[in-house]
Amino acid sequence: MTSYYILFAIFAVAAYFIVTDESVAAAFYYVTALAKQYIQRQWWWLTHNPKNPIVKYLIYRRSMKLAKELQKYFDEKDK
Repeated sequence: MTSYYILFAIFAVAAYFIVTDESVAAAFYYVTALAKQYIQRQWWWLTHNPKNPIVKYLIYRRSMKLAKELQKYFDEKDK
């Protein structure tokens, strides 16, 4: 129960400084924006990294679909 009070006190002090000092509020805004961009970059890398087996399978499946479409296109063009 005391850990809740400690966390509450820390957040209360941080909120006090954010509300009263404009530079602290700007720093808080920039730090949260930076954290958001970092999370988005990590998420993009996780979902697009070719070393990931799931992404590798999705790339393979998309490539096979394109190959079938191209094969069908060229077969019809030869006729």
